[in-house]
Amino acid sequence: MSLEDHLAVHGPLPLVPRRGRRAESPLIGRVERAGLRGRGGGGFPLARKLRAVARSRRRSVVVINAAEREPASLKDKTLASKLPHLLLDGGQLAAEAVGADEVIVCTCDSAPAGAESLAAAVEERRQLAAEPAAMHLASAPNDYLAGQESALVNHLNGGRAIPTFTPTMIFEQGVRRRPTLMSNAETLAHLALIARHGSRWFRELGTPAQPGSALLTLWGPLENPGVYEVENGAPLTSLIDAAGGTTAPVRAALVGGYAGAWIAGEFLHGVALSDEHLAAHGASLGAGVLVLLSDSACPVAETARVTRWLAKQSAGQCGPCANGLPALAQTIAELAAGSAQPQAAQRVERLGSLVAGRGACGHPDGTATFALSALDEFAAEFADHARHGPCDACTRPAELPLPLPARVPAARGPAGYASVR
Repeated sequence: MSLEDHLAVHGPLPLVPRRGRRAESPLIGRVERAGLRGRGGGGFPLARKLRAVARSRRRSVVVINAAEREPASLKDKTLASKLPHLLLDGGQLAAEAVGADEVIVCTCDSAPAGAESLAAAVEERRQLAAEPAAMHLASAPNDYLAGQESALVNHLNGGRAIPTFTPTMIFEQGVRRRPTLMSNAETLAHLALIARHGSRWFRELGTPAQPGSALLTLWGPLENPGVYEVENGAPLTSLIDAAGGTTAPVRAALVGGYAGAWIAGEFLHGVALSDEHLAAHGASLGAGVLVLLSDSACPVAETARVTRWLAKQSAGQCGPCANGLPALAQTIAELAAGSAQPQAAQRVERLGSLVAGRGACGHPDGTATFALSALDEFAAEFADHARHGPCDACTRPAELPLPLPARVPAARGPAGYASVR
């Protein structure tokens, strides 16, 4: 959408001035009343982030995190390529709210369409010379962990895109040691709409605990897989119906991405798309991903393949990640091949409990959640593979999406992001 089309739909950017130099921006209170939480997977209240940076009283930076590294997620890439000005509005509004004079828009190397769309949008806005904050573009490497908050700050500061152990909170010291607000692209798109329409408008959809709508990437045996906007709390079946229905029987659904959990196919008709409802199944919306697995796929082979890939994404700096995840992946691979030692399933459970909560980031926790959920949901299939080895379905094409080509380690050196204003 061009700037002209964007303004025709949404109108001009509603920058709300403070009442006094040290007063809090009214926008922060509006976001708080709306109940907007982060859409990148963590679900952190955006108002709390805004307030923490605004209270620093120092020159701050806003980072729009569109470096979407979850392999099964396409929502931020879709926003960047289709609605770039909505993301940039959110970044400018956030900058005004926290007193930032710079907005950095981070995309990922593997999504050139989104980067090109955002670059064109920034140029359109530059010609108006109306933005109060300078805007820059940056690109994050293809590593799975590169979109993690502290890893992205390291990258923008000229280091490797790897998470930091017990980092200084970035709202105190982030990009170039300045207070930094980093927020997911979809979150800031919602901010731009709340600024225009208000908190009551936002709460017209969703549940009291999880108001508003969310973008979900829907994969699997469907007529029209893709990115959909859904009301939080809507029935899962309504999303499947919107996608034209299924094209094959569904064995299970992976909810939340590759740090998420599996729900058996027979329970899908009772599932509502909100964290409060999904909690009963040990799941959450997480990164906004829903993958349906057909009953002709082998869930054991799929689990082994994805766990192996996740283990290879380790930054190599934490024992639980560098040692525990390969051991976890190897044990699951042995179960899938029928070559595992006795008590291998118990070993997977033990490894999962050992790696959780002990890394510099949530990667080992997420991988353990995915693996243990699969072991529980597909217990019969795992037991059959442990006794008899691979099944006929193991040779079928994989259904869970993974990126190609394989991961290349992040290079050291300056981020080299270029100013466009």
